Amino acid sequence: MATRLVQINMKARDDSALGGFWAEALGWGVSSEGPGVTNLEPEGFVYPDPVAVCIDLIVSPEPKTVKNRVHVDLATTSAAHQAETVARLKELGARPADVGQGDVPWTVMADPEGNEFCVLDPRPLHRDTGPIAAVVVDCADPRAMARFWGEAMDWALHEVTDHRAVLRSAKGVGPYLRFLRTPDVKTGWNRVHLDVRPYPGDDLAAEAARLRTLGATAVELDREVPWTVLADPEGNEFCVLTPG
Repeated sequence: MATRLVQINMKARDDSALGGFWAEALGWGVSSEGPGVTNLEPEGFVYPDPVAVCIDLIVSPEPKTVKNRVHVDLATTSAAHQAETVARLKELGARPADVGQGDVPWTVMADPEGNEFCVLDPRPLHRDTGPIAAVVVDCADPRAMARFWGEAMDWALHEVTDHRAVLRSAKGVGPYLRFLRTPDVKTGWNRVHLDVRPYPGDDLAAEAARLRTLGATAVELDREVPWTVLADPEGNEFCVLTPG
């Protein structure tokens, strides 16, 4: 049994407007499974496929008050492409952001609702990832996160140090998943979180139980949902979706 990362879930005050920004930013298509939900995926994409990690935007009245612990890094192919991407995103409504990054070769920005993301400098590692180079998660202990997520998913571990851990689909396609060491302390629910999905034929309850034996904890909700909400060993909420 195993899961794989299929999408990230992002809370939004206006899911339609924010979805429009990210669709333009990524060059992806927009759909909706109901009011208050906007789904983004590449044009012609057949879900789920490790070639892309999709984005679900869910309407929420709660304001953003702290730096997100999960964000996306966007890939670029050259210095000129990086500059063009930054300029285009500003025209779409993004703005520069300062999260204490100092003098770095990438550009930190915030989307129209303040969600941080990075436009990376060109790197050979990201030449085949698609527009999202990586999904990045802040953490206190990358090695511990690598142990948990390396067993939770069937993604391959590419690197692990005291400062970062890097995973990618075992098929060698799509974005990377990076855990970066940070001194920031988690406060409250994550506004952006990971959604993982077991494979067809697997049992959701059994998979959730397996993840708990690895160190995940159950998260209680005030309503019934068809998926299971857990938290990883550092308290980051994630959803285990129905197998498929």
